[in-house]
Amino acid sequence: MAFLDGETLAVPHQVASIELIEPKKEGFDYGAFLEHVEDRLAFVPRYRQRVRVVPGRIAYPVWADDDRFDLTYHVRRSALPRPGSMDQLLDLAGRIVSRPLDRSRPLWELYVIEGLAGDRVALVTKTHQALVDGAETVDLVQLLLDDKPEVGPVVPDLWEPPQPQSSARLVAGAVFDAVTSVSGLTGTARSLGGYALGRVTGVAKDFQNAGAGIARVLTRRPPERPTPLSGTLSQQRLVVTLQADLADFRRIRDTHGGTVNDVVLAAVTGGLRAWLMTRQQSLAGVRQVPALVPVSVIDEELDPTQLGSAVAPHFVVLPVAEPSPVVRLHQVSYSFEQHKANARTVSAQRLAGISGFAPATFHMVGSRVAAESEHDYLLSVCNVPGPQEPRYAAGSRLVASYPIHPLADGHTLAIGVTSYDGQVFFAITADRDLVPDASLVGQCISEALDELLDTASGRRFRAPRGLRVVKNSGE
Repeated sequence: MAFLDGETLAVPHQVASIELIEPKKEGFDYGAFLEHVEDRLAFVPRYRQRVRVVPGRIAYPVWADDDRFDLTYHVRRSALPRPGSMDQLLDLAGRIVSRPLDRSRPLWELYVIEGLAGDRVALVTKTHQALVDGAETVDLVQLLLDDKPEVGPVVPDLWEPPQPQSSARLVAGAVFDAVTSVSGLTGTARSLGGYALGRVTGVAKDFQNAGAGIARVLTRRPPERPTPLSGTLSQQRLVVTLQADLADFRRIRDTHGGTVNDVVLAAVTGGLRAWLMTRQQSLAGVRQVPALVPVSVIDEELDPTQLGSAVAPHFVVLPVAEPSPVVRLHQVSYSFEQHKANARTVSAQRLAGISGFAPATFHMVGSRVAAESEHDYLLSVCNVPGPQEPRYAAGSRLVASYPIHPLADGHTLAIGVTSYDGQVFFAITADRDLVPDASLVGQCISEALDELLDTASGRRFRAPRGLRVVKNSGE
């Protein structure tokens, strides 16, 4: 529940995604899709539960069945003016991810957006990080997607709206749980004391910051150099998406070594370098970008997810000041070679072979890992390999999947990446006020991939290939 306590309007703790689907020849049947969602909810009871605060806050908030659960509130139908463009979809998606979820209801929403060019339909999901922790449940998108166009048999759903639970009963249950669990009792005490401690710590930090400012004035020291990757966030977000052929990443990997994930990070590094230079940012001040990269590992000391492996943070320094694309790639690869020596990294083939659409859950858990990290970093990049065979949602084929990661407090950019069915899909989340040129970040990553591809094909000129950039987004 810490993800609820630390949430603000400017820093909502929610993960989103855009799934593009191609309906069957008969067209998209919204009613059938709604039934499909209702059927799959039987596998994730948490999606029908809401957060109940214990009166007096004598214990942690609890999950309780929502006695007024309304599926049509959570699955919302919308449309773009035909033929809707990707720019228009991203504008709408940006507005959706900027709004916090209603805490009085189960913490998820799914927007069915029709009217896209080519009769495609977009599914824009938004789920709170507290809802999916990997150990308790999986992301709904994973359950909505099947490996065959035929919809399987409906699972009997015996769920019924419960009787409203009184405050007295809620308190009694919380007290019972607290006194019968040592960990619960100490955790509650720690939580209750945390508020007062937080207030004292906040005041102390205010004095500390003020003292540091006075010291800089007295010693004529300049203030710490701000970077385009950090700042005080607004409530508005921009979303930019990119798409590339997975074969291009593999060609670069086969030429220079490493992994596809190394190539992804090298392209991001080159893109950041070019973007910083367009902003006339001195690379003497930003020579390296510390990045957090969640990875799947087999580790007995970590709690595994329901998908069989744990997700751990890996920290890598992106060498943005390095002019050579090949050297950048080798430096990133070397960092991960050190990681492999210390942990049992799960192979991409194993992750891609998990049933359903595992990237949805791994991105959710990866975003939690980034949010919980106490390590200093400027950028999170989460890359999850997905299945290379088609997936279907109620008979409609999935053609694209863009994972939209939330921004951590003080971080202006976050990048999610998913490979699926021969393609690699990027989604860049940016603060609208601090990074209004987020589309340029995407364009620079596109050019960085082209640059790497040139080194793998022997060409000296830059060919117009690689990522296809979709500019713009929403509030």
